[in-house]
Amino acid sequence: MSGAASFTTVTELPGSRASREQLDMARTRYEIAAQLGAGRDVLEVACGCGIGLAYIARRARSVVGGDFDPEIVAIAQREAAGRYEVRQMDAQALPYPAGSFDTVIMLEALYYIPDAARFFAEARRVLRPGGCLFVCSANREWDGFNPSPFSVRYYSLTELGQMLRAVGLEPELRVGFPVETRGRRAALLHALRRLAVRAGLIPKTMGGKEWLKRLVYGKLAPMPRELTEETGQVRETIVYPPGQPVTGYRVLYAIGRLPADGRQDEQERLTEEQRQ
Repeated sequence: MSGAASFTTVTELPGSRASREQLDMARTRYEIAAQLGAGRDVLEVACGCGIGLAYIARRARSVVGGDFDPEIVAIAQREAAGRYEVRQMDAQALPYPAGSFDTVIMLEALYYIPDAARFFAEARRVLRPGGCLFVCSANREWDGFNPSPFSVRYYSLTELGQMLRAVGLEPELRVGFPVETRGRRAALLHALRRLAVRAGLIPKTMGGKEWLKRLVYGKLAPMPRELTEETGQVRETIVYPPGQPVTGYRVLYAIGRLPADGRQDEQERLTEEQRQ
């Protein structure tokens, strides 16, 4: 990853203003992560300012956070206040021996990684038998999608499943936050967003987007220093069949599980890849 760009301009910082839906998205992805990490040793790669680490830590046996940007790591370490480890790390070369964690998560950051396949391989390497990898990402296939200015590549749900299988993890693919077009106001906002995306009018920074969100949604709420059960609402996610485009949902969730014996039946994997 390049060290030239500062990711602070595209990171959800404590105190920044957020829409209700944005808070719901954060709460939903961290609730899934907390469930997958309950009673386990958890590593969050690309943890940003660490707003979800305490949420996970309340149920996990242990939690470690890491990020590539030293400025963001410093913020996360300050917020952690010694309660859990936060360190600078490269997702493509995780600084831990094999079998160090039960759960590895990367939430809304895979698109910044130059070599996502290397991250998947690294996550698989540090997982213990019976462990899991959880990746959450924006969906590039819906017609209002707007990429981050520092992004390298966004992956489809099918591609996420293929990358999980490629490293021996059994995928569970889910989607959430349906694209709302029912009703006059929802249809108008959807049409305006599509036009703004096509015209390149969506701001590139979180600060610029905050101004736009205030214009569209009205009063915004501050992004908390730490997520709690009072932050937003957990929204429903649904299992989505592999191999089909995802045009009606905004968020993708991919969970890859490592069998308890640490292996996967090769014939089953090849059969599933051929079916996709």
